[in-house]
Amino acid sequence: MTLPRLLKGHKAATTCCIASRCRPGLIATAAEDGIVCWYDLRCKDMLYSMDVGNGNPVSSVCFKPGNEDIIYVAVGSEVKCFDLHEPTSWKQLESYNYNSDEINQITCHPKSLFLAAADDAGHVKIIDSHQRCMYKTLRAGHQSICSSVQFLHWRSWEVVTGGLDSKLVIWDFSKGRPKKIMDFGSGGDAGQCCNPAFVHGLAVPDLDIVDKVGKICVVARGDGVVSIINIESELAGHNSKSSTKANLGTKSTSKGQSPPTDSRSAEQNGENLHLDYSMGGHGAAVSSVAFSTFGEKGKFIISGGNDKSVKVWDLCKCYDAGQTTDGDNLLCSNISLKRKVNWLCTTPSDSENLVVCDTSKVVKVYTVG
Repeated sequence: MTLPRLLKGHKAATTCCIASRCRPGLIATAAEDGIVCWYDLRCKDMLYSMDVGNGNPVSSVCFKPGNEDIIYVAVGSEVKCFDLHEPTSWKQLESYNYNSDEINQITCHPKSLFLAAADDAGHVKIIDSHQRCMYKTLRAGHQSICSSVQFLHWRSWEVVTGGLDSKLVIWDFSKGRPKKIMDFGSGGDAGQCCNPAFVHGLAVPDLDIVDKVGKICVVARGDGVVSIINIESELAGHNSKSSTKANLGTKSTSKGQSPPTDSRSAEQNGENLHLDYSMGGHGAAVSSVAFSTFGEKGKFIISGGNDKSVKVWDLCKCYDAGQTTDGDNLLCSNISLKRKVNWLCTTPSDSENLVVCDTSKVVKVYTVG
């Protein structure tokens, strides 16, 4: 593979990045220096930078769906919103201070005005950005840090979260309670003590590729595994268990009030797939995952980890492997780095379409596919 393009502008380790969907080549990166840097990959130099953290690290960034001139950033326990219509005179529109601890990830609902913020307290705040108020607090799902959150784009009122308690939780955020809890830490071997299956990152497909790739969630795990979870199958299994219990005469609950269930192990569901070291996967914790937006959108899953590598997986072959239990040839490409990966994203361009933020202050851009 050719050497990556290097994007300079930060003065501390880069933490996260996002790529525009409607303006190919436009990306934003953030770092521990509190700066958001903007680049147009068609140009040589950085476009401009924004000091949004006042020296405090930026942990997460996201666009407002349908209007990429509005950006949200997480700094400490605060979410800030900025208007970028005039890049040289950008202004802060509003801020939200509902989280009690440092925020790890923020994300916007693609079809509504809800914003989710996952924090170190294990809570997720659902914010109504239209009314500019907090809508719900999601708690009692994680016993440790909530590291990641994503709305399920095909379900209007559901969100999925992952935490450093090794749990994946599917929530009904309109009611503020879990619908399903999966524990990746249960049923593991002794080696899990050294490499626990913490959830470090999540990716869900955009609405325009759900019919192609399925209603799934990709999970970056601390034991080096990339899990592909069939969300609908998991929820159907939970509903089936609830119905069976009701029919057997267990204590009934009102409609929609069935309690969440812990699955003993994510691997018990045959429709889920787990890409591990035996398939050419990561040798250390996986820190970030993403779907490809270039070429045939959704064809690849990209993962980056603490083993200083980025893996490109063929999702179509992954499905075939799930049916035949043959893990050969799932890995399309392996990129070796000099630093651990903090975050990655893809762009819809044919070249320079993989952006990697590692523990250095220089962002790397690769061409894959």
